[in-house]
Amino acid sequence: MPLNRRQLLQRASVATFATSLWSVEPEVAQAADDQDSRMIIDTHQHLWDLNRFRLPWLKGAPEVLRSSYQTKEYLQATQGYRVKAVYMEVDVDPQQHLEEVKHVDQLARSADHPTVAAVVGGRPASADFASYVQKLKKRPAIKGVRQVLHSENAKRGFCLTPEFVRGVRELGENGLSFDLCMRPTELQDALRLVEQCGDMQFILDHCGNADINAFGRLANHDNKAIHKADPWRRDMEALAKRENVVCKISGIVARARKGWQADDLAPVVNHCLDVFGPRRVVFGGDWPVCLLGSPLKSWIQALEQIVSNRPAREQQMLWRENAQRIYTLL
Repeated sequence: MPLNRRQLLQRASVATFATSLWSVEPEVAQAADDQDSRMIIDTHQHLWDLNRFRLPWLKGAPEVLRSSYQTKEYLQATQGYRVKAVYMEVDVDPQQHLEEVKHVDQLARSADHPTVAAVVGGRPASADFASYVQKLKKRPAIKGVRQVLHSENAKRGFCLTPEFVRGVRELGENGLSFDLCMRPTELQDALRLVEQCGDMQFILDHCGNADINAFGRLANHDNKAIHKADPWRRDMEALAKRENVVCKISGIVARARKGWQADDLAPVVNHCLDVFGPRRVVFGGDWPVCLLGSPLKSWIQALEQIVSNRPAREQQMLWRENAQRIYTLL
Protein backbone atom coordinates (compact mmCIF):
# COMPACT_ATOMS: atom_id res chain seq x y z
CA MET A 1 0.00 0.00 0.00
CA PRO A 2 1.26 3.56 -0.64
CA LEU A 3 2.61 5.48 2.29
CA ASN A 4 0.19 7.95 3.86
CA ARG A 5 1.06 11.17 5.64
CA ARG A 6 1.16 9.58 9.05
CA GLN A 7 3.62 6.92 7.84
CA LEU A 8 5.72 9.52 6.09
CA LEU A 9 5.94 11.57 9.28
CA GLN A 10 6.41 8.66 11.66
CA ARG A 11 9.46 9.18 13.78
CA ALA A 12 12.35 6.74 13.55
CA SER A 13 14.58 6.17 16.54
CA VAL A 14 17.90 7.92 16.11
CA ALA A 15 21.11 7.05 17.95
CA THR A 16 23.55 9.79 18.83
CA PHE A 17 26.88 10.04 17.08
CA ALA A 18 29.92 12.27 16.86
CA THR A 19 30.38 14.45 13.79
CA SER A 20 33.10 13.36 11.34
CA LEU A 21 33.18 9.78 12.63
CA TRP A 22 31.99 8.32 9.34
CA SER A 23 35.46 7.00 8.47
CA VAL A 24 36.19 3.52 9.76
CA GLU A 25 39.27 3.32 11.95
CA PRO A 26 40.14 0.40 14.26
CA GLU A 27 40.63 2.63 17.29
CA VAL A 28 37.06 3.95 17.11
CA ALA A 29 35.33 0.66 16.31
CA GLN A 30 32.95 -0.09 19.19
CA ALA A 31 29.72 -1.99 19.60
CA ALA A 32 27.65 -2.87 16.52
CA ASP A 33 25.05 -0.21 17.25
CA ASP A 34 27.75 2.45 17.46
CA GLN A 35 29.15 1.32 14.12
CA ASP A 36 25.70 1.46 12.55
CA SER A 37 25.25 5.02 13.82
CA ARG A 38 28.26 6.03 11.72
CA MET A 39 27.06 4.35 8.53
CA ILE A 40 26.32 6.36 5.40
CA ILE A 41 23.40 5.34 3.22
CA ASP A 42 24.09 6.60 -0.28
CA THR A 43 20.70 6.92 -1.97
CA HIS A 44 22.08 7.64 -5.43
CA GLN A 45 24.55 5.00 -6.57
CA HIS A 46 24.94 4.48 -10.31
CA LEU A 47 26.43 1.24 -11.64
CA TRP A 48 26.76 0.21 -15.26
CA ASP A 49 28.43 -2.60 -17.18
CA LEU A 50 28.80 -1.59 -20.81
CA ASN A 51 29.27 -5.22 -21.81
CA ARG A 52 25.79 -5.92 -20.51
CA PHE A 53 23.72 -2.75 -20.86
CA ARG A 54 23.18 -0.17 -23.56
CA LEU A 55 23.26 3.44 -22.35
CA PRO A 56 22.51 5.57 -25.44
CA TRP A 57 23.16 8.85 -23.60
CA LEU A 58 26.82 7.95 -23.07
CA LYS A 59 27.60 8.59 -26.75
CA GLY A 60 27.70 12.31 -26.11
CA ALA A 61 28.92 12.16 -22.52
CA PRO A 62 32.37 13.26 -21.25
CA GLU A 63 35.06 10.63 -21.65
CA VAL A 64 35.36 9.97 -17.91
CA LEU A 65 31.88 8.41 -17.96
CA ARG A 66 32.35 6.25 -21.06
CA SER A 67 33.60 3.24 -19.10
CA SER A 68 32.01 0.52 -17.01
CA TYR A 69 31.52 1.35 -13.34
CA GLN A 70 30.67 -1.59 -11.12
CA THR A 71 30.77 -2.60 -7.46
CA LYS A 72 34.54 -3.05 -7.42
CA GLU A 73 35.09 0.56 -8.48
CA TYR A 74 32.41 1.82 -6.08
CA LEU A 75 34.12 0.12 -3.15
CA GLN A 76 37.37 1.80 -4.16
CA ALA A 77 35.62 5.17 -4.40
CA THR A 78 34.21 4.79 -0.87
CA GLN A 79 37.21 3.13 0.76
CA GLY A 80 37.48 4.17 4.40
CA TYR A 81 33.73 4.68 4.81
CA ARG A 82 30.98 2.31 5.92
CA VAL A 83 28.46 2.71 3.13
CA LYS A 84 25.25 1.01 2.07
CA ALA A 85 23.76 2.12 -1.22
CA VAL A 86 20.48 2.47 -3.07
CA TYR A 87 21.07 1.90 -6.78
CA MET A 88 19.72 4.61 -9.06
CA GLU A 89 18.72 3.79 -12.62
CA VAL A 90 21.14 4.79 -15.39
CA ASP A 91 18.78 5.36 -18.32
CA VAL A 92 19.43 2.06 -20.04
CA ASP A 93 17.80 1.29 -23.37
CA PRO A 94 14.09 0.90 -22.41
CA GLN A 95 14.12 -2.58 -23.94
CA GLN A 96 16.51 -3.55 -21.12
CA HIS A 97 14.43 -2.26 -18.21
CA LEU A 98 13.47 -5.72 -16.99
CA GLU A 99 17.04 -6.92 -17.33
CA GLU A 100 18.14 -3.96 -15.20
CA VAL A 101 15.51 -4.88 -12.60
CA LYS A 102 16.71 -8.47 -12.39
CA HIS A 103 20.35 -7.44 -12.23
CA VAL A 104 20.04 -4.92 -9.41
CA ASP A 105 17.65 -7.16 -7.50
CA GLN A 106 20.38 -9.81 -7.49
CA LEU A 107 22.91 -7.25 -6.25
CA ALA A 108 20.62 -6.25 -3.40
CA ARG A 109 20.15 -9.88 -2.38
CA SER A 110 23.90 -10.52 -2.24
CA ALA A 111 25.97 -9.89 0.88
CA ASP A 112 28.95 -9.23 -1.39
CA HIS A 113 27.65 -5.85 -2.51
CA PRO A 114 26.94 -2.61 -0.62
CA THR A 115 23.80 -2.17 -2.73
CA VAL A 116 20.75 -2.94 -0.59
CA ALA A 117 17.87 -1.54 -2.65
CA ALA A 118 17.15 0.05 -6.02
CA VAL A 119 15.20 2.66 -7.94
CA VAL A 120 14.89 1.40 -11.51
CA GLY A 121 14.14 2.90 -14.88
CA GLY A 122 10.64 3.05 -16.26
CA ARG A 123 8.34 4.96 -18.58
CA PRO A 124 5.17 5.94 -16.72
CA ALA A 125 3.44 7.11 -19.91
CA SER A 126 3.90 3.79 -21.72
CA ALA A 127 0.89 1.63 -22.45
CA ASP A 128 2.30 -1.40 -20.60
CA PHE A 129 3.50 0.46 -17.51
CA ALA A 130 0.84 -1.01 -15.21
CA SER A 131 2.01 -4.55 -15.95
CA TYR A 132 5.63 -3.45 -15.47
CA VAL A 133 4.76 -2.08 -12.02
CA GLN A 134 3.25 -5.42 -11.05
CA LYS A 135 6.56 -7.10 -11.87
CA LEU A 136 8.41 -4.57 -9.70
CA LYS A 137 6.01 -5.12 -6.83
CA LYS A 138 7.11 -8.74 -6.59
CA ARG A 139 10.69 -7.71 -5.80
CA PRO A 140 10.97 -6.11 -2.33
CA ALA A 141 14.41 -4.61 -3.09
CA ILE A 142 12.85 -2.39 -5.78
CA LYS A 143 11.66 0.77 -4.07
CA GLY A 144 10.71 3.05 -6.92
CA VAL A 145 11.07 4.25 -10.51
CA ARG A 146 12.71 7.18 -12.22
CA GLN A 147 12.50 8.64 -15.68
CA VAL A 148 14.89 11.54 -16.20
CA LEU A 149 12.85 14.58 -17.23
CA HIS A 150 15.61 16.86 -18.46
CA SER A 151 16.40 14.86 -21.60
CA GLU A 152 15.53 15.75 -25.18
CA ASN A 153 12.79 13.12 -25.09
CA ALA A 154 11.01 14.84 -22.20
CA LYS A 155 9.88 18.30 -23.22
CA ARG A 156 8.45 20.77 -20.72
CA GLY A 157 5.06 19.64 -19.47
CA PHE A 158 5.61 16.00 -20.43
CA CYS A 159 5.22 14.85 -16.82
CA LEU A 160 1.78 16.49 -16.70
CA THR A 161 0.27 14.55 -19.60
CA PRO A 162 -2.65 12.30 -18.56
CA GLU A 163 -0.71 9.15 -19.49
CA PHE A 164 2.31 10.11 -17.38
CA VAL A 165 0.23 11.12 -14.36
CA ARG A 166 -1.71 7.87 -14.57
CA GLY A 167 1.54 5.89 -14.59
CA VAL A 168 2.95 7.72 -11.58
CA ARG A 169 -0.29 7.15 -9.70
CA GLU A 170 0.08 3.45 -10.50
CA LEU A 171 3.39 3.49 -8.65
CA GLY A 172 1.85 5.10 -5.61
CA GLU A 173 -1.04 2.65 -5.54
CA ASN A 174 1.51 -0.15 -5.34
CA GLY A 175 3.68 1.38 -2.63
CA LEU A 176 6.48 2.52 -4.94
CA SER A 177 8.07 5.96 -5.15
CA PHE A 178 8.93 8.24 -8.05
CA ASP A 179 12.15 10.23 -8.37
CA LEU A 180 11.86 13.72 -9.84
CA CYS A 181 14.92 14.67 -11.89
CA MET A 182 14.22 17.69 -14.04
CA ARG A 183 15.38 21.10 -15.18
CA PRO A 184 15.43 23.68 -12.37
CA THR A 185 13.19 25.93 -14.46
CA GLU A 186 10.48 23.23 -14.51
CA LEU A 187 10.07 22.60 -10.80
CA GLN A 188 6.56 24.04 -10.97
CA ASP A 189 5.69 21.10 -13.22
CA ALA A 190 6.99 18.82 -10.47
CA LEU A 191 4.70 20.56 -7.99
CA ARG A 192 1.68 20.11 -10.25
CA LEU A 193 2.50 16.42 -10.68
CA VAL A 194 2.82 15.92 -6.94
CA GLU A 195 -0.50 17.66 -6.37
CA GLN A 196 -2.23 15.18 -8.70
CA CYS A 197 -0.82 12.07 -7.06
CA GLY A 198 -2.07 12.07 -3.49
CA ASP A 199 0.24 11.10 -0.66
CA MET A 200 2.63 8.79 -2.56
CA GLN A 201 6.34 9.24 -1.99
CA PHE A 202 8.33 11.56 -4.28
CA ILE A 203 12.09 12.11 -4.08
CA LEU A 204 13.47 15.27 -5.68
CA ASP A 205 16.94 14.51 -7.03
CA HIS A 206 20.04 16.71 -6.98
CA CYS A 207 18.70 19.63 -4.95
CA GLY A 208 16.30 20.37 -7.77
CA ASN A 209 19.27 20.63 -10.17
CA ALA A 210 20.11 24.11 -8.96
CA ASP A 211 22.62 26.16 -10.93
CA ILE A 212 25.42 25.85 -8.40
CA ASN A 213 27.61 28.34 -10.22
CA ALA A 214 24.95 31.05 -10.11
CA PHE A 215 24.71 30.60 -6.35
CA GLY A 216 28.48 30.76 -6.07
CA ARG A 217 28.35 34.33 -7.37
CA LEU A 218 25.79 35.53 -4.84
CA ALA A 219 28.51 36.43 -2.34
CA ASN A 220 29.80 38.95 -4.88
CA HIS A 221 26.33 40.55 -5.15
CA ASP A 222 25.96 39.54 -8.78
CA ASN A 223 22.44 40.76 -9.60
CA LYS A 224 22.06 38.43 -12.58
CA ALA A 225 22.98 35.45 -10.41
CA ILE A 226 20.54 36.49 -7.69
CA HIS A 227 17.73 36.87 -10.24
CA LYS A 228 18.52 33.44 -11.70
CA ALA A 229 18.60 31.77 -8.30
CA ASP A 230 15.40 33.29 -6.88
CA PRO A 231 12.89 31.22 -8.93
CA TRP A 232 14.64 28.03 -7.82
CA ARG A 233 14.44 29.16 -4.19
CA ARG A 234 10.73 29.90 -4.45
CA ASP A 235 9.92 26.66 -6.26
CA MET A 236 11.90 24.59 -3.74
CA GLU A 237 9.99 26.26 -0.91
CA ALA A 238 6.70 25.39 -2.62
CA LEU A 239 7.72 21.75 -3.10
CA ALA A 240 8.90 21.56 0.50
CA LYS A 241 5.37 22.36 1.67
CA ARG A 242 4.28 19.00 0.27
CA GLU A 243 5.03 16.58 3.09
CA ASN A 244 5.39 13.60 0.75
CA VAL A 245 8.33 15.16 -1.12
CA VAL A 246 11.88 14.37 0.02
CA CYS A 247 14.92 16.32 -1.19
CA LYS A 248 18.04 14.41 -2.16
CA ILE A 249 21.24 16.31 -1.34
CA SER A 250 23.18 15.14 -4.36
CA GLY A 251 24.38 15.93 -7.84
CA ILE A 252 25.60 19.49 -7.39
CA VAL A 253 29.35 18.85 -7.59
CA ALA A 254 28.98 17.42 -11.10
CA ARG A 255 28.12 20.93 -12.31
CA ALA A 256 30.43 22.92 -10.06
CA ARG A 257 33.24 24.91 -11.65
CA LYS A 258 36.81 23.70 -11.38
CA GLY A 259 38.42 24.48 -8.05
CA TRP A 260 35.12 24.60 -6.14
CA GLN A 261 35.14 24.59 -2.35
CA ALA A 262 32.56 23.63 0.26
CA ASP A 263 31.54 27.28 0.62
CA ASP A 264 30.51 27.31 -3.05
CA LEU A 265 28.06 24.46 -2.45
CA ALA A 266 26.78 25.64 0.92
CA PRO A 267 24.06 28.11 -0.24
CA VAL A 268 22.25 25.40 -2.23
CA VAL A 269 22.67 22.71 0.41
CA ASN A 270 21.59 24.96 3.27
CA HIS A 271 18.51 26.23 1.45
CA CYS A 272 17.40 22.63 0.82
CA LEU A 273 18.04 21.60 4.41
CA ASP A 274 16.25 24.64 5.78
CA VAL A 275 13.07 24.43 3.70
CA PHE A 276 12.63 20.64 3.73
CA GLY A 277 13.60 20.25 7.36
CA PRO A 278 15.72 17.56 9.00
CA ARG A 279 13.35 14.63 8.35
CA ARG A 280 12.92 15.04 4.58
CA VAL A 281 16.47 15.14 3.26
CA VAL A 282 18.75 12.27 2.25
CA PHE A 283 22.34 12.02 1.04
CA GLY A 284 23.17 10.94 -2.50
CA GLY A 285 26.65 10.35 -3.90
CA ASP A 286 25.74 10.45 -7.62
CA TRP A 287 28.82 8.33 -8.36
CA PRO A 288 30.29 8.08 -10.96
CA VAL A 289 28.56 11.14 -12.46
CA CYS A 290 30.04 13.17 -9.60
CA LEU A 291 33.46 12.56 -11.18
CA LEU A 292 32.67 15.39 -13.58
CA GLY A 293 33.44 17.69 -10.66
CA SER A 294 34.84 15.66 -7.81
CA PRO A 295 35.80 12.26 -6.43
CA LEU A 296 33.02 10.86 -4.27
CA LYS A 297 35.08 11.22 -1.09
CA SER A 298 35.61 14.93 -1.73
CA TRP A 299 31.86 15.43 -2.07
CA ILE A 300 31.24 13.56 1.20
CA GLN A 301 33.89 15.60 3.00
CA ALA A 302 32.51 18.87 1.65
CA LEU A 303 29.01 17.98 2.83
CA GLU A 304 30.38 17.00 6.24
CA GLN A 305 31.92 20.46 6.45
CA ILE A 306 28.74 22.25 5.36
CA VAL A 307 26.55 20.50 7.94
CA SER A 308 29.11 20.39 10.75
CA ASN A 309 27.40 23.15 12.76
CA ARG A 310 23.98 21.52 12.60
CA PRO A 311 22.77 19.34 15.50
CA ALA A 312 24.28 15.86 15.56
CA ARG A 313 20.81 14.33 15.43
CA GLU A 314 20.01 16.17 12.21
CA GLN A 315 23.30 15.13 10.65
CA GLN A 316 22.60 11.47 11.31
CA MET A 317 19.14 11.83 9.82
CA LEU A 318 20.69 13.23 6.65
CA TRP A 319 23.40 10.60 6.36
CA ARG A 320 21.42 7.52 7.34
CA GLU A 321 18.22 7.54 9.35
CA ASN A 322 15.92 9.25 6.85
CA ALA A 323 16.99 6.94 4.03
CA GLN A 324 16.46 3.93 6.25
CA ARG A 325 12.88 5.03 6.95
CA ILE A 326 11.94 6.32 3.51
CA TYR A 327 13.29 3.32 1.61
CA THR A 328 12.14 0.87 4.33
CA LEU A 329 15.60 -0.60 4.77
CA LEU A 330 16.31 -3.06 7.57
